[in-house]
Amino acid sequence: MNAKSNAVRNTEGTQAGALVVEGVDQEPVVANQREFSGWQGWLFFILCILFTSIHLYSLNISPIETWAFRILHIGGALLIGFIVMAAFNFDDEGSSAAPGWVGWLKPASAVITIAAIATGAYALGCIAYAYILRDFGGGTPAPDWTFSTFGPPMFVSALLAILASWTFQGQRNRMAWPDILLGLLAMGVAAYLLFHLQGLRMRAGTSFALIGDFWAAMTGVLLILELTRRVAGLALVAIAGIFVLYAFGGPFLPGILEHRGYSIQRFFTYLYTDSGILGPTIAVSSTYIILFITFAAFLQASKVGDYFVNFAFAVAGRTRGGPAKVAVFASGLMGMINGTSAGNVVATGSLTIPLMKRVGYPRTSAGAIEAAASTGGQIMPPIMGAGAFIMVEITGIPYTEIVVAALIPAILYFLSIFFMVDLEATKLGMRGMKGSELPRVADLAKQIFLFLPIVILIGALFMGYSVIRAGTLAMVSAVIVSWLTPYRMGPSKILDALDRAAKMSIQIIAVCACAGIIVGVISMTGIGQRFSSMLLGVAEASQLLAMFFAMCISILLGMGMPTTAAYAVAASVVAPGLIQLGVQPLVAHFFVFYFAVVSAITPPVALASYAASAISGADPLRTSIASFKIGLAAFVVPFMFFYSPAILMDAEWPKIIQVFITATIGIYLLAAAVQGWFFGRMNVIFRIILLAASISLIQGHWLSDLAGIGVAVAMAFWQSRVAIKEPLPKDDADRELPDTA
Repeated sequence: MNAKSNAVRNTEGTQAGALVVEGVDQEPVVANQREFSGWQGWLFFILCILFTSIHLYSLNISPIETWAFRILHIGGALLIGFIVMAAFNFDDEGSSAAPGWVGWLKPASAVITIAAIATGAYALGCIAYAYILRDFGGGTPAPDWTFSTFGPPMFVSALLAILASWTFQGQRNRMAWPDILLGLLAMGVAAYLLFHLQGLRMRAGTSFALIGDFWAAMTGVLLILELTRRVAGLALVAIAGIFVLYAFGGPFLPGILEHRGYSIQRFFTYLYTDSGILGPTIAVSSTYIILFITFAAFLQASKVGDYFVNFAFAVAGRTRGGPAKVAVFASGLMGMINGTSAGNVVATGSLTIPLMKRVGYPRTSAGAIEAAASTGGQIMPPIMGAGAFIMVEITGIPYTEIVVAALIPAILYFLSIFFMVDLEATKLGMRGMKGSELPRVADLAKQIFLFLPIVILIGALFMGYSVIRAGTLAMVSAVIVSWLTPYRMGPSKILDALDRAAKMSIQIIAVCACAGIIVGVISMTGIGQRFSSMLLGVAEASQLLAMFFAMCISILLGMGMPTTAAYAVAASVVAPGLIQLGVQPLVAHFFVFYFAVVSAITPPVALASYAASAISGADPLRTSIASFKIGLAAFVVPFMFFYSPAILMDAEWPKIIQVFITATIGIYLLAAAVQGWFFGRMNVIFRIILLAASISLIQGHWLSDLAGIGVAVAMAFWQSRVAIKEPLPKDDADRELPDTA
């Protein structure tokens, strides 16, 4: 992923020579993203504004029928996505060339493109003819041949257009014919489904499904998989492909994996219902996610993201290892509205990672700290990325309850990273940044009103407003607040924000649609219920073993997948089994949500860690191992949910306060054990003892708490008198010479 560099400058505006960040919240331009100019740029700009505006109009003024809205949501996203995201990366000159493994298609590229356009024109023409007869021909029914013959040409056209796009020698600033055709075919699929919407609700997924339903659904699935490959890589596509193969291979599999099998026509039409692609994931992306992505775009346009990062520098930059603590604060603030761990790493890490290396952090640690902090943004209320909205949709639990429940776990996670960072800085004898290098807190305090959109969002939610209305109010407040800054949002900047929101939403919509394929297979085959039965069998031997097994499955399902898709799949497979074990629904879903989130820093497939290593220059695997270590608390906190629901605010206040205090102590002891520094250096035996003390504070019972605290006090007394307190020698092999910001 290529990103535009954040602007970091020295300015007289706040303090002589002070570091001031600009553009940290700008969306990175990825390697296969087009940037149009001229009339094509204006056309695409208008298309994006229409896409976002239709959503805001429907959500706030005149609702569109549910299935129709979701079908349009997917169709519009596919249209925009195929136009703006090329099949493969552009080179430095802005040209897109086929990789070697598809280079053999290049001689036939023109022929394939012409064939794709010809077959696609016929299929789209059939659908258009049916609409013309209905709307302008006095309601004349479409001839049978229109919907009985359009399907095979449409699917063949999509397949040929994908092959052509793989070999098309396109330019970054120009639209490509194969990709335009793919977008039009996506709208053709939407048009067919909308034309037959009433009947489709009754017959989809049954033996009564029409042949046209099948071809439209299968073409739609193919287009979703291809766009997902372009925006999120092969991992999610491969997992979805495995689930699709499972739907047909189930009769030949043993044990709990066996099922009776389904006809291809019934299977694909079932996928395009509210039990699959049009189900909970797209329900969330078409409402909450698109709204909060637009909110984030408005915050970016008003430069609030820059303020967040500069505020973090002013508050934490002077402390030891200052840039690392800035990364913790800034990534948490940015990550809760960003929605993706890897994207947050690219946005803030290109600034914080070089600064961390400059003050003495090894490159591996610098990348790992940024990856762990950015991943934590997904669990930071009030927005919590996209996964929290899916939790609302699946569980029916009010959003305000989820936000309140998430507060203490998020604090514990970021405290853990802060402790890890501080102890490593102490252990390596690092300094903070000089006061002359940083903005003044007093200067930034004059713009504290820039936090108002977040405050209004929280206030509106707790005053009883719906999530949609609260998000809209927060969006409007971002515009009003910008009028008090040099970055006043007028009509042109509002339109820019609407355009940016559409482009920002493409990845998450494609991922949600692809996750819907997986959810549809799970629902149709019943594999989730069979997994629940297996989990119950494990629990008969040990409930803790069953929870550990559920943790492993959640992480495994989430590896290589964005947070939204990871949680959606884990919630379908793992959460029902935990609920059958007697775990409260809120606890069960938070359990799988946390592990779906931290799969981004879990080796060997750790997307956030790999993105950070690309910036830090460290080995990706070593970075993922280090980020796993730094984010270790996230693997412990979910077990706290299980043993102490008070962590989720589900208890009386005295119990909540007790659990929070003891959990905080436990998190600090865990960080000290991992870093090997507790009032000085610790040997392996003492680290194991301290680790045991930290674990004893998890259960929330007063006896185990007293035991853990007693061991910690004894260790502190011993270490303060005996331990070596000199910093460790710096590992020159894993460090670079000081950078200049």
